[in-house]
Amino acid sequence: MPGEGMHAFPAVTGPRRSRIDSVDLLRGLVMVIMLLDHTRDFVHDDVFRFDPTDMSRTYPTLFFTRWITHFCAPVFVFLAGTASYFQIARGKSKADLSRFLVTRGLWLIFLEFSVVRFLIFWEFNITGFLGGMQVIWVLGWSMIALAALIHLPLRAIAAFGVAMILGHNLLDPVTVTQWRGPGTPIPGAMDKLWIIVHEGGFFPVASESGPGIFFLYPLIPWIGVMAAGYAFGRVYDWPAEDRRRWLLRWGTAVTVGFLLLRASNLYGNPGDWSVQKSAAMTVVSFLNLQKYPPSLLFLMMTLGPAMILLAVWERRTRDPATEPAARGPLVRALITYGRVPLFFYLLQWMMAHSAGYLLTMLAGKDTWIYFGFPGPGPNLPPDAGFDLWVVYVAWIAGVILLYPLCRWFAGVKARRTDWWVSYL
Repeated sequence: MPGEGMHAFPAVTGPRRSRIDSVDLLRGLVMVIMLLDHTRDFVHDDVFRFDPTDMSRTYPTLFFTRWITHFCAPVFVFLAGTASYFQIARGKSKADLSRFLVTRGLWLIFLEFSVVRFLIFWEFNITGFLGGMQVIWVLGWSMIALAALIHLPLRAIAAFGVAMILGHNLLDPVTVTQWRGPGTPIPGAMDKLWIIVHEGGFFPVASESGPGIFFLYPLIPWIGVMAAGYAFGRVYDWPAEDRRRWLLRWGTAVTVGFLLLRASNLYGNPGDWSVQKSAAMTVVSFLNLQKYPPSLLFLMMTLGPAMILLAVWERRTRDPATEPAARGPLVRALITYGRVPLFFYLLQWMMAHSAGYLLTMLAGKDTWIYFGFPGPGPNLPPDAGFDLWVVYVAWIAGVILLYPLCRWFAGVKARRTDWWVSYL
């Protein structure tokens, strides 16, 4: 995000050819963590019974299993904006980039309604439920918005993104009547628009008997996160050491700012933290922030440390002694995952869902719950799901099993320039 030093951007001396390994490494890390979250969705016993952020029922190990995955969506969307800037730095015109962002954005929206929906639910009965609009949906619309924004001066893009991130919690008092189920009023057109834009929620498209859509990721502030990520990409035109210092300084500033603002309970999150019955649960309360839509404090908590990691990894990934064979296998694997984010994203849904189904089948339990993926209810088998340690074993197995496929596709992307490669 723009800040100190952004007033004097160095000129771009020529198209950038190589990938930024530290960016791929961070993206790969959050993709792997995302698989942990989705494995928990399909494997853990408590996921069928309560939300891991429910302060009345959660416990530290469960909460932090969920909390660590909070870094995924903000970093994913932010770095998607950064990757768009890199295309300009490599020589693509703004007109060409705009066309690409619109077409890829529409493609992602289509994937959310079709492929992603099927991978999550393993059924495609759209008469009752069209789908949950999640991160792929919001990436698509954010790219379409960015297609217009990139024609503005970089400072204006940065200001737009940061202003949306900083100020969107001022919109929290603006609420609409949500649909509460059969027999209750369906939101009107303007109420539906507000649900899509900022509040989030579920509503039937036309009538109670028709299909409905769940908007888990409203457009604000995600469009601003991608815009800020695009402006952030300019930092990678700087000399490496200047960039590293900037990343460390601003990553630390954002993280410390989060701690101070959260401690004050003044602004930035709809719910306050409070002292709990134990020190561990007090920490849980402090870190329990709103994700849907992401509050200012949620974004500061995730993007600040992300910039610090980029600063730390900047030196490691650019040190000739670690280029590239001398790096450890974990670093190489994470970079590989980070180079094929959409490919990994689609595969990890199938991996997580399959893990839950296979474990349940092998344990002799009812497997019908994996077709339609029901939430808590009176018909839920009492023995549904497994202990948390099983989630971690299934997650590690999934990460390992996905590596050969991701390595293969990363090689395809490196060798080929076909138009379709950039859409996966």
